[in-house]
Amino acid sequence: MKMTFRWYGKSDPVTLEKIRQIPCMSGIVSAVYDVSAGEVWPDANILSIKSDAQKNDLGFEVVESVPVHESIKLGLFERDRLIENYCENIRRLGTYGVKVICYNFMPVFDWLRSDLSRKLSDGSSTLAFDNEIVLAMDPSTSDLSLPGWDESYTKDGLKNLLKLYESVDEEKLWENFAYFLNNVIPVCEEFGVRMAIHPDDPPWSIFGLPRIITGAESYARMKKINPSVANGITLCLGSLGADPANNIESIVRENCDRIHFVHARNIKLTGERCFEEAPHPTVCGNLDMYGILKVLHDSGFVGYVRPDHGRMIWGETGRAGYGLFDRALGAAYLTGLWEAIERSASE
Repeated sequence: MKMTFRWYGKSDPVTLEKIRQIPCMSGIVSAVYDVSAGEVWPDANILSIKSDAQKNDLGFEVVESVPVHESIKLGLFERDRLIENYCENIRRLGTYGVKVICYNFMPVFDWLRSDLSRKLSDGSSTLAFDNEIVLAMDPSTSDLSLPGWDESYTKDGLKNLLKLYESVDEEKLWENFAYFLNNVIPVCEEFGVRMAIHPDDPPWSIFGLPRIITGAESYARMKKINPSVANGITLCLGSLGADPANNIESIVRENCDRIHFVHARNIKLTGERCFEEAPHPTVCGNLDMYGILKVLHDSGFVGYVRPDHGRMIWGETGRAGYGLFDRALGAAYLTGLWEAIERSASE
């Protein structure tokens, strides 16, 4: 297991100098953020991230993410050009030592929360999702300012994009996903890169848009589309755990050879389709972090892990969910769990 940490580049208030001080930290997870979705990443931009990481004794082997352009998800005429650009990014990243690309296939909206700073009883603040609040929103008419969507969309642009998705149901999205996979996976195999799809967050339809990567059945179907080990999974515990029907330990056992990256976070379910991001330890939420990590270990997992979505604690401010202190605590906790599991297995 390699412990990693998300880094948003030189503008990130959580600097590489701080990340390197977290015990047992092997590398960063980052991306080229100043190039539009669908375009090719310049070599210099990729090398800059790698060089900055190496200067701080950190690796850069996981990219999160190379965004999939909406025209690919919609199956529009320009998708072949955009997929070729995606393949070129895979070639370049593989050439410079990247092993895993975390990505998603969620229409329009990435991870979505109704509250970015819900106050908790201990004085910290956290991300939260309240289904009733989200259901009351109308993205085609409201001025949304939420994480998980491209804020470069104008109101009319977003409205037009949502209109295009009216003709895309789950089956059509699966068809477009299969077309994408079968074009990029051979390039991944050639350049030693593994794709790791992130589950939909949360794992149900939002604003009437189809979502297809939601649990065990999704992974079984994905593997049938393309059986290559390069067609893999980012196991996001919080995303899957938001649906109590998902048995994460069973998902690990069924897909152990496909899990290339783990987003380790805990959540506290607060109602039907409602949850708060919780501190990482098992006792703080509804997920058995020890049990999940043990199944990963016993299944032979040797991939990358990062602590996910931390609270804001000790007066810290910054990017919601991506402060330093709580994620550093999470990394230390997860590293300790892994050491205990390893030592117990060897006795």
